[in-house]
Amino acid sequence: MSDKPETPPAGAPGADGGTQPRPTVPPLQISAQYIKDLSFENPHAAQILTQRSIQPQITVNVDVRTTPLGGNTYEVVLHLRGDAKSGDLQAFLIELDYGGIVTIGPEVPKQQAALLLSIEAPRMLFPYARAVVSEATREGGFPPLYVQPIDFVALFQRQVQALRERIQAGEGEVGTVPLN
Repeated sequence: MSDKPETPPAGAPGADGGTQPRPTVPPLQISAQYIKDLSFENPHAAQILTQRSIQPQITVNVDVRTTPLGGNTYEVVLHLRGDAKSGDLQAFLIELDYGGIVTIGPEVPKQQAALLLSIEAPRMLFPYARAVVSEATREGGFPPLYVQPIDFVALFQRQVQALRERIQAGEGEVGTVPLN
């Protein structure tokens, strides 16, 4: 016999007749993160790196793609593309697909799940993807490319608007949420 009182299992009646609180499942869990694809091209390295007087013009594009894996589990991939040109020469081109395996809690409604997958999950993956891009450009001989923080709410809203326009043009399905 032990001197410690037994703790009833979660959801079972307690000593006071009430119930113990049930452990809650977080609405979003990231169980894995990984580099799915990474490409760094430095086609004119010798010319660009010897002529540092011209500041490269850099364009960064971001996209979020979501793929169902079964049940409440999804693959969320943050696609970053950085294109730098120095005059007429391509300074560098970097493309990164940074993924995460994301599980949505079973109690989360479908529309809220779409928001978690399109906004919250990429927001959580972004700092790691940003570090990969920064390190790759630095290793390529350039100053690190620090991708500015991204407004994933605005990105999601643009995706929804694009879907609405496709629906109006007869190219989309009514009621779908753009997760790809």
